[in-house]
Amino acid sequence: MADALAIDWTGKPCPKCGYVRTPLDANPAWQCPHCQIAYAKFAAATAPLREQLAAHGRALAGRAGSDHSLLGLVVANAVALAIAWYTHMTLRELLLVYWIQSVVIGVTSFIRILKLHRFSTEDFKINDRPVDESPATKAQVAGFFALHYGFFHFVYLMFLAFGPRHALGPLGSYALCAIAFAVTHGVSLWHNLEDDATGRPNIGTLMFLPYARIVPMHLMIITGLAFSAGAHTLGFLLFGALKTVADGMMHVVEHHVFQRAEATP
Repeated sequence: MADALAIDWTGKPCPKCGYVRTPLDANPAWQCPHCQIAYAKFAAATAPLREQLAAHGRALAGRAGSDHSLLGLVVANAVALAIAWYTHMTLRELLLVYWIQSVVIGVTSFIRILKLHRFSTEDFKINDRPVDESPATKAQVAGFFALHYGFFHFVYLMFLAFGPRHALGPLGSYALCAIAFAVTHGVSLWHNLEDDATGRPNIGTLMFLPYARIVPMHLMIITGLAFSAGAHTLGFLLFGALKTVADGMMHVVEHHVFQRAEATP
């Protein structure tokens, strides 16, 4: 604390509001002229948060480097994108394939939430109010997730299935994709339910993780790249990169967070 008090904040931004102190400011040297906080107290209060974020970042990086299943996920995405490119699949068609996968993930996530026996509600709030670990909370979270996640995917389907430009490919190919995704994610759900039965995962984390897969598709649609023939290559490469990063982040965060929860008695 003494070192923090000795710091000269002239010409430096306030750690809370960003105001840059000038030599003309008449406030005490320890106080921000704009928001009135004590520099040292605010810095001391936020230091644990910065240290926690740094520690989690190092842990996630370490896990990513040692997680061979993550490498398999990246390779699978690369192979899928290569096949789509080789078969001259449009970006719009590719987005619809991944839309099917995202829907399957949403269904399995909904089932996983409903099947929870024990769960944590730490740092999770509904209407800015903390919630308790109860069947009512579980049902409320599952219902909200189904409506919110389902609404987003309904809107995306309207754009992808009935958007501008040429018709989509044969429906049979999408049906095969749906079956394949249902089988693979069904097996994953089975393992996750076994892990959840012996652990105590955070129900808020379970609800929010699937949304990571929406971001790449959302960007392709709102920017119009999904329907632009002139920007096909750019859109394809950008979506491939974003999709792989989103999948990788979701995979690493999910495994890191839930393994810590399962290790907690």
